[in-house]
Amino acid sequence: MAAPGWLTPRRRSATARSVLAGEASAEAARKTALAGAPVVTEPEDEDEILAAQERAEEPAEPPFPVAGDDLAAAFFDLDNTVMQGAAIFHFGRGLYKREFFRRRELARFAWQQAWFRLAGVEDPEHMQDARDSALSIVKGHKVSELMTIGEEIYDEYMAERIWPGTRALAQAHLDAGQKVWLVTAAPVETATIIARRLGLTGALGTVAESVDGIYTGRLVGEPLHGPAKAEAVRALAAAEGLDLERCAAYSDSHNDIPMLSLVGHPYAINPDTKLRKHARINDWRLRDYRTGRKAVKVGVPAAAGVGAIAGGAAAAIALHRRRK
Repeated sequence: MAAPGWLTPRRRSATARSVLAGEASAEAARKTALAGAPVVTEPEDEDEILAAQERAEEPAEPPFPVAGDDLAAAFFDLDNTVMQGAAIFHFGRGLYKREFFRRRELARFAWQQAWFRLAGVEDPEHMQDARDSALSIVKGHKVSELMTIGEEIYDEYMAERIWPGTRALAQAHLDAGQKVWLVTAAPVETATIIARRLGLTGALGTVAESVDGIYTGRLVGEPLHGPAKAEAVRALAAAEGLDLERCAAYSDSHNDIPMLSLVGHPYAINPDTKLRKHARINDWRLRDYRTGRKAVKVGVPAAAGVGAIAGGAAAAIALHRRRK
C-alpha cells in the first residue's frame, strides 16, 4: 500500500494517528475486497449437535442476522476471536523453517505466543515488540514476496487454527447476504489472505507504508488497535453506506470495546476478564469456544454452533530478514 512520506505519524497526536490508521485501513479494505469466494462446509460433530440442543431450550430470539438487510455488515476481530493465538506469532514459525530468523528471534516469538495462549489477552509490550521487529525486518523488501510466503505458511500452520464456532457466526452473516470483514492489528496483507481463505468480504488491518511495492519500514498512522479499529469500522461504514446500529461486531478483547460499542449488535467471543465483565453489565451476547461444548448463558444466533467450518486462515506480515 503506497503512501507519501507526509502521512507518517511522527508529529501527529494519538487521536489523529488513530483516525489516519482507520481511514487508511478502510481504503485498503475496499480496494482489496473479495466477493464470491467459495466456502467449504463440513458435517456437524457431536458437540455442535449438543450445543444446538442446548440453545433450543433457551428463550426464542428474533432472527439474527436479518436476511436481505444490505445496510448491515459484520466485523470480526482476528486473534483469539476467529483464530487461536496471534497471526504474527504463527507466521514466525514458518519463517524460522525457511531460515529467515535466528534461533534467538524464534525464542522471542515462541515466548510471546505462549504468553498469548496462556493469558488469552493481548499484552501491549509483547505486541509492541513484535510490531517493532516486523517494521525493521520488512524495510526494503517486496510486498509481493511476503504475500507469497504468507500463502505457503497458511497451508502449513494456520488452516487448522480457526475456531469453528466463530466461523459459523461469520457464515450466518454471509448466508443472510451481508458483508463480513476482518478487523485486526495484523498487517492488511495478512488479513486479506485470511479473509480470502475464509470466503469473507475483505479485511481491515494495519497499513504498512510501501513505495513502488517496496516496504519503507514505516506505518500509515498507527497499528489498527483499540480506538483505531473503531475509526476503521466507522470509515468503512460511511464509505459502504452501512447503518452501524444494524451491524454486528465480534471480539475477545477489552481493547476492542470502542469497536464493539459502535454497533447495535456487539458480541464477546472467548472474552478476556475485562470484556466478559463489560459484556455482562451491558447485556452483550457472549460465547466461549475455548473450553469445548459450553452452555450459552446469554443469547447468540442459532447458527453459532451449526454448520461450523474447519478451515483456513492465512497470515502474511512484514517479517523478512534472511540469515547472512
